[in-house]
Amino acid sequence: MKEKILVLDFGGQYDQLIARRVREQKVYAEIRAYNKITVDEIKEEGYSGIIFTGGPNSVYDESSPHYDPAVLDAGIPVLGICYGHQLMAYMAGAEICSAEGNSEYGKSKMNVKACTLFDDIPCESICWMSHTDYVNTPPSGFEIIAHTDKCFCAAMCDEARKLYGVQFHPEVTHTEYGRQIISNFIFKICSCKGDWNMEDFIETSIKKYREELSGKSVLLALSGGVDSSVAAVLLHKAIGKNLICVFVDHGLLRKGEGDYVEQTFKDMFGMNLIRVNAEDRFLDRLTGTIDPETKRKVIGEEFIRVFESEAAKFGKIDMLAQGTIYPDVVESGTGDSAVIKSHHNVGGIPDDMAFESIIEPLKYLFKDEVREVGLQLGIPYGLVWRQPFPGPGLGVRIIGEITREKIRLLQEADAVVREEIEYAGQEKAVSQYFAVLTNGRSVGVMGDSRTYGYTVALRAVTTDDFMTAEWSRLPYEVLEKISNRITNEVSGVSRVVYDITSKPPATVEWE
Repeated sequence: MKEKILVLDFGGQYDQLIARRVREQKVYAEIRAYNKITVDEIKEEGYSGIIFTGGPNSVYDESSPHYDPAVLDAGIPVLGICYGHQLMAYMAGAEICSAEGNSEYGKSKMNVKACTLFDDIPCESICWMSHTDYVNTPPSGFEIIAHTDKCFCAAMCDEARKLYGVQFHPEVTHTEYGRQIISNFIFKICSCKGDWNMEDFIETSIKKYREELSGKSVLLALSGGVDSSVAAVLLHKAIGKNLICVFVDHGLLRKGEGDYVEQTFKDMFGMNLIRVNAEDRFLDRLTGTIDPETKRKVIGEEFIRVFESEAAKFGKIDMLAQGTIYPDVVESGTGDSAVIKSHHNVGGIPDDMAFESIIEPLKYLFKDEVREVGLQLGIPYGLVWRQPFPGPGLGVRIIGEITREKIRLLQEADAVVREEIEYAGQEKAVSQYFAVLTNGRSVGVMGDSRTYGYTVALRAVTTDDFMTAEWSRLPYEVLEKISNRITNEVSGVSRVVYDITSKPPATVEWE
């Protein structure tokens, strides 16, 4: 049986990041909602270990996620994180307290005691805290193995039963030795070997879809971005000609992108690609729309309606396929987690959709994992490492109402941004970079004339998972060149600004 770790989801925003940290160690991690799997099912699945995730709730709130205490006696190692730490203590009979004076948010200095979980961890290090509730006294059989100035029980363990709880977040990069802590749990406590890789994922996925989709026709939403491209090639290898790729040109693509996508997949991969020019249809639906969530949902629903219309031309189409990935799902809200922003391929799907079901082969992968799969599948490096692009396209990079003139301005400005960053050799140092057309206009001067044009914002971030991101420190000369070119070459833009906000508190996209 393949070794795997169960990430039991209690509604935290970093649940998928926890799974990713496990997979980085070449151990498969599987996320299951706490209310969708029983203790008996956990035993039957043969998990090597369990991680209780964080969450925004209090264990004393009757509506908050709880779980069967029998899981602690199942003989399977457990690591509780944040809310999962508190829940573990609560299930074992400990008291959980809440007091403003003991709240901790951000970096904290932590002192640890010697134990298996903290092997090769210094006695003092930095961890990332985010909590108001805390474990006042550990349950019977547990001992305190870490503390901070404000948290007396920053970590606890029952080594005999291989039960561990940490109040901090080892999965985030801000916790100095977080990866080592997760590694200790996986290998020294759960006794995993670390033999899972992307080749296993590809082989398993192709076999799975070849069997499940045998005799069925699948319509794939191909945007030409990394995610949908990898999903297309993966499914093409599984079901061949039964896959129909529909590329919807909604008029919100980057400059020249429509032609590039069509040529790439028809000539390079020989796929059955149908290009639908639907700019008028989308812009008519978006007329007067300003709210970003409404934009996303309108674009998402229109996508589905276009697919349904195309499907009718081919007779019976059974399934719809999409390039949804993990960050799309978590930001759109999963289980009890909060909605940050709806993704067109998650939150915009109508209830009366005319397909049997949706196929999302990359739903449990992060962006870097998707790219690794793409390279393994033989997709050219240049396509795999293309700049990420949201499904709603420039629709969520234009603040306020979308018009043809605004689309033109942003396409030209964005092309300049990409050209100059690539020319400066910064494209590999920056994870994502693009232009945003703000709805603000300001006075400028060109020659001896007054201008009153739009403000373009530049956005560039560095990240390894897109769950958190730092704004990129681009060289001043690159920013200067971009600004000069945009204001001189893009008629209608009079000012350029640079976004220096990280994620959180911001998201990568503006809308």
